[in-house]
Amino acid sequence: MSTLKIPDVVPSPTQDAERLRKAFQGLGTDEAAVIWVLGHRNVSQRKKIREIYQQLYKESLLDRLKSELSGDFEKAVILWTQDPSERDARLANKALKAKKISTKQLRVIVEIACATPPTYLQEVRSTYCSLFDSSIEEHIASAVSSPLRKLLVGLVSSFRFNKEVVDPYLAMEEAEKLHEAIKTKKLDDDDLVFVLSTRSLYQIRATFESYKQKFGSSIDQDLTSCGDGDLQSLLKVVVLSIESPTKYFAEVIRKSIIGIGTDEDALTRTIVARSEIDMIDIKEEYLNTFKTSIEQAVTGDTSGDYQSFLMTLLGAKM
Repeated sequence: MSTLKIPDVVPSPTQDAERLRKAFQGLGTDEAAVIWVLGHRNVSQRKKIREIYQQLYKESLLDRLKSELSGDFEKAVILWTQDPSERDARLANKALKAKKISTKQLRVIVEIACATPPTYLQEVRSTYCSLFDSSIEEHIASAVSSPLRKLLVGLVSSFRFNKEVVDPYLAMEEAEKLHEAIKTKKLDDDDLVFVLSTRSLYQIRATFESYKQKFGSSIDQDLTSCGDGDLQSLLKVVVLSIESPTKYFAEVIRKSIIGIGTDEDALTRTIVARSEIDMIDIKEEYLNTFKTSIEQAVTGDTSGDYQSFLMTLLGAKM
């Protein structure tokens, strides 16, 4: 469920566009007005505001936001204001263009492929082609080395069945195949990649449950025993994001905050991407697991307009 709070009476897109235009004029920018408008509008409302703003002022709202804002606040507002498929296509492209590509960057692609509906993945793939004159598969193939390439291409290429239909016998059969691949540490095994990249999320979760019942440990636990290589690390992201997206994203937020410094990119990406989907569930998971609220964690590690914007998306009372 969403944490986004929309007013009972929503101003028209024209009024919102005018309010934003006013926030940009004069000395300095009225950041509070930007948060007040964009931080309380859903995805379709934000799209309409972008369109009306372009019509009224003959300039891109996103371009104007980039020129008016700065730092992590700017990044968060831009990600939020973009169409979701454009946002994720650009995030995937940024990951693939990194000077040193690691699982830290590539988990963005896994999240898009494994923690969103199949139809949305198709939207991202289409948008990626439009923006970058290449498919995401082609960019993965040219930027990522094997065996990570094999897994990622499989994940983004598939169109999973999206109905809650499960074959328990298939789940047991494929649990054995996964166990054999993990036991022998053949983590690029064709069967393992096939199951994780093509089966419906419901079927894979049934396979994970069969695995645990038959072998007494979870796939995540057994993957840990395979060392700490890049493929093992990325496979754990695949497993966790499929098995329980709410738990996975709660852990992403926790890791982005705990320790020296804050991983603002991961924190921003997660809150922006999930606030209209399942952030209420993520907040509950975070509280149950870490015995503190996400709001407290974010407040302790952020400041200024960036903090205010994230807290707005989290539905916190300011």
